[in-house]
Amino acid sequence: MSIITYSKSYKRYVLFILTGVYAFNFIDRQILVILQEPIKADLDLSDTQLGLLTGFAFALLYVTLGLPIARYADKNNRKKVVSISLVVWSAMTALSGMAQNFMHLLMARVGVGIGEAGGSPPAHSIISDYYEPEKRATALSIYSTGVYIGICLGFLIGGIIAQNYGWRMALYALGIPGILYAVLVWFTIKEPIKGRMDEASSDEKELSFGEVVKTLLQKKTFIFLSLATGFQAFGNYGTGNWLAPFLGRSHGMELATIGITLGLIAAVGGGIGTFMGGYLTDKMQKKDIRWYFWLPALAIIINIPLSVYVFFGENTQLMLGVLVLNYFLSALYLGPAIAVTHNLVSAKMRAFASAVLFFVLNTIGLGFGPLVIGMLSDWLEPTYGTDALRWAFTCTIFTGIIAAGLLYMASKYYSRDLLANNSSE
Repeated sequence: MSIITYSKSYKRYVLFILTGVYAFNFIDRQILVILQEPIKADLDLSDTQLGLLTGFAFALLYVTLGLPIARYADKNNRKKVVSISLVVWSAMTALSGMAQNFMHLLMARVGVGIGEAGGSPPAHSIISDYYEPEKRATALSIYSTGVYIGICLGFLIGGIIAQNYGWRMALYALGIPGILYAVLVWFTIKEPIKGRMDEASSDEKELSFGEVVKTLLQKKTFIFLSLATGFQAFGNYGTGNWLAPFLGRSHGMELATIGITLGLIAAVGGGIGTFMGGYLTDKMQKKDIRWYFWLPALAIIINIPLSVYVFFGENTQLMLGVLVLNYFLSALYLGPAIAVTHNLVSAKMRAFASAVLFFVLNTIGLGFGPLVIGMLSDWLEPTYGTDALRWAFTCTIFTGIIAAGLLYMASKYYSRDLLANNSSE
């Protein structure tokens, strides 16, 4: 098939703009994390209710609607899907600032989840059509740094605004700019031809919803990989969504200080880790493609003792230093996971494949991670008081071990599944 060429500068521009979209995604997704304590006090909420708001309520429709929206994006204009989705979730974030009780805030967070369902899978697919397979993990990892850019900006700006002007103003200030950014996406991003960087035929047979799911479930690599990302995300979201209250309750830090501190840690540790995960595996897979799995699995194992110190270390400054490395190692898995998923399917299935991956990742991780930690915190509070979160966090160590084991299992089938996919195109 003929390949439409784009300049390196334009490809970088597209990647930059879409990374910005992902940053807005996580600004709006994670803003409630830094605002949990003032919201809890103002609306008289429990930790279980906060866990529902920061995790399950958002994830409920985010993961379910992501599948049909991604399927639609695979057949239609992906840029338009991303733009409209950005408008929806940004508007719902701003509306969250008007909530007067738990139910109001719950419905607004469900609305954010509906909007964000159309964000990442189409963006993943667009990027894979701008970058060659051997450069795909790096590009997708750069895109994925938007996670930590968004967390950084949300924590920094949200914490400062909330402490000085209240939590409602923080939601207004961080929600509205996304609507304007959507206009930039709509008018400046060019929709690439699907599969332009691959050898697949342009007249490739369209598969039904059920056929696509069946295709993915036939690949043991994908089954083990998706479960691994889910258990890893359980730990990432479970601890990450509760770090702000933890620093306030167990280390006595003020809200603005927490926002600045966690924002910088997320940007440095998480951002660099996300990029390096893709960059290193793109290099290391030239010697053995199983490094796509081995590297993040090794990072998870190394991170276990570091996590224990983050949870129980009394020296606040030293704990925060360890937390930077903790964020770095926790972030290594995402870029390689997306790249492997795209390498396992045909070009016209990529948005949907990403959606299925994120369905598993966010159902286990985002849906249950913050909720389980919140429930454990409420259960342990009578015994441990303000330190209940320390002990609630320990469950994430076991999910990390499970994730590492599943990544190893995925590595055993990748060569076979990759060969089968290439021979079918």
